[in-house]
Order: sequence, then structure tokens, then C-alpha cells
Amino acid sequence: MRVIGHVLKKEIFSYFVSPVVYVVISIFMLLTGLIYFIFLVDYLSRQNVTYLNLSIDFISPFFYFINIFILIFLIPVLTMRTFAEEKSRGTMELLLTYPVRDTEILLGKFAATLFVFFLMLLYTGVFLIYLFLGSSPETGMLVSVYLGTFLVGSVFISVGLLASSMTENQIIAVILAFGINLSLLFIRWIGPVNADWLSSLTRYISVSEHLEPMLDGIINSTDIIYFISMIFFFLFLTNRVLLSKKWRS
Repeated sequence: MRVIGHVLKKEIFSYFVSPVVYVVISIFMLLTGLIYFIFLVDYLSRQNVTYLNLSIDFISPFFYFINIFILIFLIPVLTMRTFAEEKSRGTMELLLTYPVRDTEILLGKFAATLFVFFLMLLYTGVFLIYLFLGSSPETGMLVSVYLGTFLVGSVFISVGLLASSMTENQIIAVILAFGINLSLLFIRWIGPVNADWLSSLTRYISVSEHLEPMLDGIINSTDIIYFISMIFFFLFLTNRVLLSKKWRS
């Protein structure tokens, strides 16, 4: 744990001395603020015509947009430097020869990126303050959508670490992570309708299949287990990549 904590502090420091994290957070704030305003105006305009539910008709679509159209682009940019930068600078081999486990290095980098992502989510709390001042959103719904968003972001981060460990080019790491994330989101529509087992498999693998219930305020153990399993799966693959590179060096 001491080594993980050391790597965590080092990575957080390196994040905030780099302009990348400020660009990512700024874009996130800009996009979420803009989308919040657009969705809110649309919600208020429709409310004058018919009765709408704040949670279902505003909060859920807003966070769905954040997950599908914002995090899928920004998280790969956030993770692109984790290992690729080490390789391009030639410090990756030195890092792997330290008397520490690859797993400790990996978990430290994962925790640091997760911390930055958590700070990004904290910003959206400004919107909640406004909602509570003007209405009474369901607390259970908010817990569910934030948990779902945090878990999806965690999966994307683990994917980004894998992509970054596979190349020294940060642009390639972004493209690779984006491609995997995109596949995880929309794979459920790839399965042929005439193959029930394959269709069921692709639906289970799909991130959006497990995200949508949580955005509707439904938290069940199956979805939680899925997200945790996916995080461990991609972290395991990253660890295997690091191990293979250590043996090569």
C-alpha cells in the first residue's frame, strides 16, 4: 500500500503540472454546462405543455449524454499519458526495474486518474445545487446516476490504461481507447437477432446495457458486478502487457 500511495502522489502531481488535465477539465465543464443549459431550457418549455418527471425527463437524459458523448472522448485523453509518456521518454524500462510490483504501479496510476475523474464529477454538483433550489429531485435517483457514471468512467479509465500500455504514441493510445470504449457501448446492437446466445452475450458485454438501468434509478447487483468485473479484466490485461514488456527488456 505504501508503494501504491507513492505512485498515486507522483501521478497526481504529474497530472496537475501538465496542461492536459486542465484542458480536459475545462472542456468537460464547458460541454456539461452547455448541455445542462440546453436540456434545462427544453425541459422547462415542455413542462408548460404536459406533466414531466424531473428525474426521468431531465436528470437521466443529461447524465446519459455525459456518459455516451463526453466521457467516451475525454477519458482516453486523460489516460493517454499514463504509460505512453513513460515509453516515449525512455523511463518505462527504468520504472519496471524498480523493486516494486507491476500491479502496484498500475493501481497507483489507476487511482490517480480516478481521482482526477472524481474531481470532474464534483463539478456537476453545481447543477444539483440549482436543481435543489428550484425543485425536489429524488435523492435515490441522483445516487444511482452518479454511481453509474462513476463506474462507467472507471471502466473507460481501465481501458485507457490498457491502450496507453500498448504504445508509446499518445495519439494512438487515444484512438485505441476510444475504439474499445465505442465497441463496449454499442456492441449490443451487433449481435444477430437469429442467434439468441450471441445476442445475449453481446448485450451483457455492452456497457450501455448496464448503464441505462442505473440512469433510471435502478441499482442491482448484476450491474455492479459487471462493472467491477470489466474494470478488473482490463487492469489484468494491462498488467499482462507490462509483464511481457518487463521480460522483453
